[in-house]
Amino acid sequence: MKLVFATHNLNKFKEVQLLLPKHVELLSLSDINCHEDIPETAETIEENAILKAEYVKTHYGYDCFADDTGLEVKALNGAPGVYSARYAGETKSAQANLQKLLQEMKGIEDRAARFKTAIALTLEGRQNMFLGICEGTITESPRGEKGFGYDPIFQPNGFKETFAEMSLTQKGEIGHRGKAMRKLIEYLSL
Repeated sequence: MKLVFATHNLNKFKEVQLLLPKHVELLSLSDINCHEDIPETAETIEENAILKAEYVKTHYGYDCFADDTGLEVKALNGAPGVYSARYAGETKSAQANLQKLLQEMKGIEDRAARFKTAIALTLEGRQNMFLGICEGTITESPRGEKGFGYDPIFQPNGFKETFAEMSLTQKGEIGHRGKAMRKLIEYLSL
């Protein structure tokens, strides 16, 4: 089975590739010569995932799954949420996003947050949605060199390490994307 994963993020692609069964040949957007930024103009994480999956199916003809992930911080009323990738501006700088979030969290005691991933699958004319959530807290400062995005400041509940201090395998086992991916894999195995 050939499926396109609608992402330009090589780190994310590798993370997902590790989780998929061997019978699924995973193609990247580069593999299908899709080099444009797919618009993410929806109001929710779920709707953005659908937009991306439908874009690939409509413009390139491939069955596809696409994800969108947001970090939702309780004290910030769920922000950055759907705007996580461009929280500090349209340049989509992970470092600037992280610094802006830490600045806004200065002096806030309730640091509860959660990562939420929505995966939209367009397969054989049908649309399916798979959600994964990982509860945790925002640390006072970045820790760790692994991962990407907000990983250095997100510490999942029950762990002393941030996502950026964990191996890809460990993060995949407990993280939001891994949870959503397992639901997708289970569906693809039926």
